Amino acid sequence: MSFDWTAILVPLSIILMVVYAVCLILIFLYALSQLSLLLNYIRQKNKTGQDPVFDLKNPKEVPFVTIQLPIYNELYVIERLLDYVSEIEYPQEKIEVQVLDDSTDESVLITAKKIAALCAAGHNIIHVRRSNREGFKAGALKEGLKSAKGEFVAIFDADFTPKKDWLLQTIPYFKNEKIGVVQTRWGHINRNYSILTKVQAFALDMHFTLEQVGRNYGGHFMNFNGTAGVWRKACIEDAGNWEGDTLTEDLDLSYRAQLKGWKFKYLEDVETPAELPVVISAIRSQQFRWNKGGAENFQKMIGKVFRTPNLGLKTRLHAIMHLLNSSMFLSVLTLAILSIPMLYIKNEWGHFSWFFNITSLFIISTVIFFVCYWFTYKRIHGSGFINFIEFSKNFVTFYAIAMGFSVHNSKAVLEGHRGKRSEFVRTPKFNLSKFKDNFKSNKYLQKNISKNTLLESFLMVYFLFGMTSAFFVGTEGDFGLFPFHLLLFIGFGFVAYSSIKSKM
Repeated sequence: MSFDWTAILVPLSIILMVVYAVCLILIFLYALSQLSLLLNYIRQKNKTGQDPVFDLKNPKEVPFVTIQLPIYNELYVIERLLDYVSEIEYPQEKIEVQVLDDSTDESVLITAKKIAALCAAGHNIIHVRRSNREGFKAGALKEGLKSAKGEFVAIFDADFTPKKDWLLQTIPYFKNEKIGVVQTRWGHINRNYSILTKVQAFALDMHFTLEQVGRNYGGHFMNFNGTAGVWRKACIEDAGNWEGDTLTEDLDLSYRAQLKGWKFKYLEDVETPAELPVVISAIRSQQFRWNKGGAENFQKMIGKVFRTPNLGLKTRLHAIMHLLNSSMFLSVLTLAILSIPMLYIKNEWGHFSWFFNITSLFIISTVIFFVCYWFTYKRIHGSGFINFIEFSKNFVTFYAIAMGFSVHNSKAVLEGHRGKRSEFVRTPKFNLSKFKDNFKSNKYLQKNISKNTLLESFLMVYFLFGMTSAFFVGTEGDFGLFPFHLLLFIGFGFVAYSSIKSKM
């Protein structure tokens, strides 16, 4: 008597199909949320009206401002940062700079020497040192706040280069006493350095144009981005001050402040340039922190979002999708892995054809993302046929490499949802204008190949198998998923190859 494999394979196929469908639906819902933000973005462009602002030409309306510079072992960029900050135009009697220095290497002496020189030139700069890194960046910001004299607190990470009129463009909006934060758009001084920097800029531009504007205009929760923004000190204190129990303390405090009723102001037209990471190990550490922190904040904030009264339904829904942003990588990775079994199920079990006819409609998610990113791209680079072709190439490249990072980012997300604690790992800074030819000698770079690289290499081969399978399944082959598997093959191959090459 032969064993009836159908009794096992059919139920297993149904389970896999259900999981596959759930992933498609989650991605589609996320795409719809992006489409909603796009509509908000378009409406905002047609908005008229003017916000009340301080008249900074009137000395009586000029508030005292503290600039906080949280740093940790920033040997290559600290002098550049202090040079830029010292050139910011603002009445010197109404400004102070706190260098919140948790460094443990020789950069401490370089920082102290630079501060001494700037103080001798008439600048009010304070070197704040702690005996430990408790709370990491959040702890440093909280410690500095104890002695901050400013009514408003501007924050810059070490790789930023703010323009001279930065405070003059941001501080006036605090005339509205309900505004707790003014956030500016990040720029990218090394956007065209490599494929990696182009992909990062492409993704960040989406966030800093469509998403931030769409959320802000729609009255939904947005986030302070950890740098290149200003807080009202009273807002920080009212929201419960900085907390270091997640890896994205900026998102955490942003939600606590908005849940207390504070308003945020986003300035798309005020660009604050910064330097993007140029090696994949630095990108990995940054992506891990952002994605794990997003999941941690979902666990920490989702209950408060539901319990807080007087929040509109759309605002609650957008908050859910915002906090689940990083968790989409889990759906992408699961969808990708299951796509090859789906190819075989589709061609072995004809009675499931209706399922695959329906799921094929979810290609609309990709179309929505394509449209949303195009609006972002043309806002910065302009429209026209040539730019559209360039955008299309960038979109495909971004799509492939983003999927290639899905293993690394999914691991971060799972740790965040599980509540596994980990250290705040800083992103190494480079200062390419000064060390362009020898950035690999950067002492802060990780020396070991990521443990995920082996799995990424395996998945590259796995999706090569998926492409090959397209020629042999069914009676005449099935190439419906071939483009998807090709992008996955390229994405995982690129990430694995770049990780190995960067250590050679």
